[in-house]
Order: sequence, then structure tokens, then C-alpha cells
Amino acid sequence: MSTRDTEPEDTQPPEDERPDVRSPLNIEVHNSEMTVTRRNFLTRVGIALGGLSAALLGGPVVAFLVAPLFRRPPEIWRSVGKVADFRVGETVEVSFEEASPLPWAGVTARNAAWLRRVSDSEFIAFSVQCTHLGCPVSWLAGAKLFMCPCHGGVYYADGRVAAGPPPRPLPRYRVRIQGDEVQLLVSEMPQSPPQS
Repeated sequence: MSTRDTEPEDTQPPEDERPDVRSPLNIEVHNSEMTVTRRNFLTRVGIALGGLSAALLGGPVVAFLVAPLFRRPPEIWRSVGKVADFRVGETVEVSFEEASPLPWAGVTARNAAWLRRVSDSEFIAFSVQCTHLGCPVSWLAGAKLFMCPCHGGVYYADGRVAAGPPPRPLPRYRVRIQGDEVQLLVSEMPQSPPQS
């Protein structure tokens, strides 16, 4: 008879001689008592320390990103002249320093606006930048129009679009009179009035 026809002998060792069985979680089972291996322990400690490090480093990053949503920026007003310096009905260009100028910015830290005195106690300030592409607009006193030299944008005296490509009216700064000074709110972007 060949060796293929014979049935193999039982090669399994008796139950009491079997080696320890490992579970998929790397936990050894010894006589129905569970013990943690060094590898499993160190893996868990590493994961815990990594999670703690991520929380300690990630907390400030998340706070930095979320904080501006809950904090109002301070209002920065810049004086542009004395009330007595402006005549009623006249539109003049005024300049002021940016809200947060950099020490090395020099002349680029200066900005401008068109200021019109409407009455003894009311002023309107328009941004000098066209709403089309940001070119500086000029005031034509004879025509009572703002003109943009870049692409032919034209605005009425109240800032509404008269002609050309500008999509919105000229943005306005908030204006206040503080004592005998006229001040513009420069800490926020000037806003275009709603279109009618």
C-alpha cells in the first residue's frame, strides 16, 4: 500500500499541552485569566499620549480660529478736519491714516475719502475707490459727478451709479462729529448703500 492511502495519524497535542492562544486584540489567555502584553500596553499608552498631545495643541489652534467670531473689533475713528473747515454743499477730498498701519508702510498707510457737508450737522463720506475694479474716482464739481478714469464709471453726487461698468454705488464711511472735529470710522470697510 502507498502512503497516500493511509490516513494520517492524529497530530494534535493533548489539550493540556497546547500553547497559549492569542486573541485578535493581542491579549494572552492563560488558564482563563486575561493578561495584557507589553506591546498592547505600550500601544494603548502611545494612543492616549497622542490624543492628549493633540488636544493640548489643537485646543489653542481651534480657539484662535473661532475667537474672531465672538469678538467685536474695536472702533477706530480718524479725524479728517474741523467742522468749520468744510462748507455746506461742498465735496472735498480728505485723507486719514489706516486703522492698523504698519510702521514701515510710510505713505501707503494713508487713505482718502470724499467728504460732503450736507448741513450744519450732517456729513457724508464716500470711498475714493470705484466699485468696478477699485480705481480712484475723481469729483467733478461743475458736473456734480464722480468719474472713474479707468473704465468710464460715473456716479451721481449721492454715490449712485450713473453710467459705466460699476456694479454698486460708491461705498460710504460712517461719519460723526466729536467736539469740533469731523471723524470717519476707519476700522470697518465702507459699505455701499442699498440699491433702490
